[in-house]
Amino acid sequence: MEINWLDTILKFLGGLGFFFFGMKQLSDSLQSMSGNLIKKVLHSITTNRLLGVSVGVLITCLVQSSSVVTVMTVSFVNAGFMNLNQAIAVIFGANIGTTITGWIIAIKIGKYGIHMIGIGAIPMMFTKNVTLKRIGALFFALGLIFFGLETMSGAFKPLRTDPTFISYLTYFTADTFLSLIATVGMGCLLTIMVQSSSAMLGITIALASTGTITFQTAAALVLGENIGTTITAILAAVGTNTNARRAAYAHAIFNISAVCTIVILFRPYISLVDKLIAGNPDFLAPDGSKPNIATHIAAVHTVFNVSATLIFLPFLQYLAQFVCKLVPRPDHEEQNRLELVGNPSQLSPVIAIEQCYAELIRMGDITGRLIDYTEEYVIRDVRNTELKDKVYKYEDITDNIQKEILLFLIKVMEKKLSHQQTLQINAMISISDDMESIGDYCQNLVRYRKRLFDDNHALKEETKQELKEFFQLVKSAYATILEEVKNPESVDLQRFDRIIAHLKEKAEEIKVHHLNRVKTGDYSPLTNLTFTDMIVALRKINGHIAGINKAIDSFKD
Repeated sequence: MEINWLDTILKFLGGLGFFFFGMKQLSDSLQSMSGNLIKKVLHSITTNRLLGVSVGVLITCLVQSSSVVTVMTVSFVNAGFMNLNQAIAVIFGANIGTTITGWIIAIKIGKYGIHMIGIGAIPMMFTKNVTLKRIGALFFALGLIFFGLETMSGAFKPLRTDPTFISYLTYFTADTFLSLIATVGMGCLLTIMVQSSSAMLGITIALASTGTITFQTAAALVLGENIGTTITAILAAVGTNTNARRAAYAHAIFNISAVCTIVILFRPYISLVDKLIAGNPDFLAPDGSKPNIATHIAAVHTVFNVSATLIFLPFLQYLAQFVCKLVPRPDHEEQNRLELVGNPSQLSPVIAIEQCYAELIRMGDITGRLIDYTEEYVIRDVRNTELKDKVYKYEDITDNIQKEILLFLIKVMEKKLSHQQTLQINAMISISDDMESIGDYCQNLVRYRKRLFDDNHALKEETKQELKEFFQLVKSAYATILEEVKNPESVDLQRFDRIIAHLKEKAEEIKVHHLNRVKTGDYSPLTNLTFTDMIVALRKINGHIAGINKAIDSFKD
């Protein structure tokens, strides 16, 4: 019987579409049910490599995508939220966590997919209870996954008897070393094209379950998929800082090295998996399907990633040292823009908000350095062009970061958000705007001081001392607010109101003292005007610090 290739391709694409959408819905529903847990887990990462692996496993189980976790990890390293060793440990864990997808797919309930869609759709459409809606979304997503797999399997069934297709498969039977390499390469190439190892695993299981390919071919494809999935992190690391690129390359080196080892030991490896899982993987049922092969493929994926992690984990430090040599740090690496990694429309709100918040912390550190450089320039008796240029440069950096945070969060706001997530996004937009405004006033302070330098107006020692004391108060207030940004639980609105009130009193006191000096002829009216502008600029900085304090309250649990 001649195969209708157009019908086969369209059925396959339709099934793949249901599968993709189901995986996306499953990831979103799991994350909406466990968003706070993900946040707490991310903040629990320490230098303990076992904890890092555990975090990677847990988050990947929750988001159902090792690619998302890897991209997230690269972005957090880029933002300074993780160090390289922590990132590598999380990536190890992500490789283990992603194996749960294979076991979900291997469950023998594909024919009930349409029933699960119906069960899930009812609470999604006809109830206002948030918990029931989320549970319904979970069932709906699982139903789409299983229905998609069933549709793909139906599309593949005619291929197992087609002579043309079978002739192509002879190149990818994995029964010789060259054929094994070709099959691994094909798995890698297809995963790069599809940009999802989970989707390729689903296709592999669908092909194998219909009897179209053998167990050893499926196992070789799975190995290739483990290489192909690393391309996502490498692409995400393009244009990022040194440590982020190192994390991406560590992921690739880890997976490629592990796959090369298993390729050499391929026969003993699949024999081991065959012994661990009951039943003959290539047993053919009367209908031509292979009922045992799905669990065997899932086991191939799991045993590979667990054993590779256990073997590599003691050598994590050496892997980190190797990628540090592979990707050396430039002599003067300065990030002058935001490096949010990943398409915000494809990231879940939980991950996007956490990633953006890590960048907000980095922006806060940059703004703190900007205030320090500004004080140093203003208090000096002699102008320093290098300091002035630093202030202008850092002000440009805060401008760029603020704009990119805004663009990133606007895209995130297009997604379905909870009330708390909406408040947090609005708060981050407000905080980034306040930090950028602080940068503007720092630049203004430098301009005012430059005006005095240009006109040869020197500041008397008493004036400089008052200015220095006021700067110290401003810097202390900013340091307090930055700690609140890094630890929102420490926010105390009343305490900060007292700090701001004291700063206002101090500003008024300085203005009165300076007016008295002007009256006695110590300063010209022009100098007085410029000095007053400087005090006003510092007061404006205080106002924006107070604005950050109010906005950060949205992040308290």
